[in-house]
Amino acid sequence: MNWFQREIKLQAFQRGFHLVTKDILDKLPEIRRIKYGQLQVFIKHTSASLTINENADPTVRLDFESHLNVMVPENAPYYIHTYEGPDDMPAHIKASLMGASVLIPITNGTLNLGIWQGIYLCEHRDYVSGRNLVCTIMGEVM
Repeated sequence: MNWFQREIKLQAFQRGFHLVTKDILDKLPEIRRIKYGQLQVFIKHTSASLTINENADPTVRLDFESHLNVMVPENAPYYIHTYEGPDDMPAHIKASLMGASVLIPITNGTLNLGIWQGIYLCEHRDYVSGRNLVCTIMGEVM
């Protein structure tokens, strides 16, 4: 079993759900050498998250954002943590609901995702400067 780890920085994205599969793959050419294994992607932030979902229709990502904003509204009167603005506490809650990492199988040098699946960066803040991901590849080399 071989292991490889790299920290990568994604560009700043506006608030919403963004397909970042290609951004991650472009920075991890080592995946092409793995016969079978796994890629774990972990986000080092408490106000953004990762998930896997629809990679074809961008309205799915818009619906995710709309739905989470209804589930976790800004300016709720019971929020105490409000020092960093009205989007801060909701961003922490959304990040915990969505999750901080994804684990994807690697088969014959490619991510073994379903045909309609992609990795989303879920950006829950209005203003950010980019997000850091720790990517760990574990697997057998071809």
